[in-house]
Amino acid sequence: MFSALMDKVLAQLSQELPFVVYSKPDERVVKAIFQEDAKIHTISDFTETGFVFAPFDSESPAILIKNTETPEATEYPFETEAYEHPTVPLADTSQKKFHIQLVEKAVAKIKTTDLEKVVLSRRLNVPCTTHVIELFRRILARYPNAFRYLWYHPKVGCWLGATPEILVSIENKRFTSMSLAGTKPYVEGGTPSWGKKEQEEQKLVTDYMKSVLKGKTVDLQVATPETVRAGNLWHLQTRLSGRTKGNPNDLIKALHPTPAVCGSPMLMAKNFILTNENYPREFYTGFLGELNFINEINRTSDKNNRENKAYRAVKASTSLFVNLRCMQVLEDNVLLYVGGGITAASDPIGEWEETVNKSKTMLQVLTKA
Repeated sequence: MFSALMDKVLAQLSQELPFVVYSKPDERVVKAIFQEDAKIHTISDFTETGFVFAPFDSESPAILIKNTETPEATEYPFETEAYEHPTVPLADTSQKKFHIQLVEKAVAKIKTTDLEKVVLSRRLNVPCTTHVIELFRRILARYPNAFRYLWYHPKVGCWLGATPEILVSIENKRFTSMSLAGTKPYVEGGTPSWGKKEQEEQKLVTDYMKSVLKGKTVDLQVATPETVRAGNLWHLQTRLSGRTKGNPNDLIKALHPTPAVCGSPMLMAKNFILTNENYPREFYTGFLGELNFINEINRTSDKNNRENKAYRAVKASTSLFVNLRCMQVLEDNVLLYVGGGITAASDPIGEWEETVNKSKTMLQVLTKA
């Protein structure tokens, strides 16, 4: 039962032991992996098995919670929950000024150098004393189409979120990925009109992903861009799929960070972010999810078949999501992370307002229904 699983989560928290509890998009199943000690396990080459939690900076270690057993799973018993539109906290005047000036600096650099796009972000410090289990329950109920999670390690921190973006999904040799760029507020009954800025941003991300996947995949398919909804926002999305060539784990290292969370060219954009953003992103715009899970599939539904084992297939699967729409939980406050892609066509005030709109996704979690 869901309540019993949450009791185990509470016990892990009280004993200061690592765990992750999560639910995939459009699923009611909640899975949990519990670690028996407080040791930090890190990724060396992405051939490991477990739940990976990776930071934005790929030079920093990715954390692994090993799944020595099949993850515990149950269904959550509640339906999708309505909520009040949150009140966005008044922005600190100095933070607003800093972000607008940072966008202006980025636009100037884009116009005078080879930098094409850079993703700039900021974080909000919001008072919060609501227990993390209640916050996770709200995320499950309010964002059923997203990847929802609560992750904790006593030596690293506590994070939770609801992200709409797949980094990569790999099943044996087949993979799916997406480029997600362009954002507009969701309006009931309406559909967004995408302007030049959003279309160029989407194309930059898609073109980059095609270039890094080209030498590592075969039969690469790129779908037509489509409009998708994530909470109170519209996004422009393009799906990419195909088969891996060589080690499937090479895709992970090639794709992260994408221009959707960093920029293009990647190294130039990353350097601009680390030099100018003025705060540590940590795990925001990193990635997380199931890494190299092994599942057995019965090819026959006849449970009485004595030769049933001969009809079983072993499936290796990886399912990773970009860590967007997330928060870091501290003692009596939370840090919310928001950002947006900057191109030559960006309007600094409009980019500030986009971060305000994006902040509402996690602020809704802090608002009681």
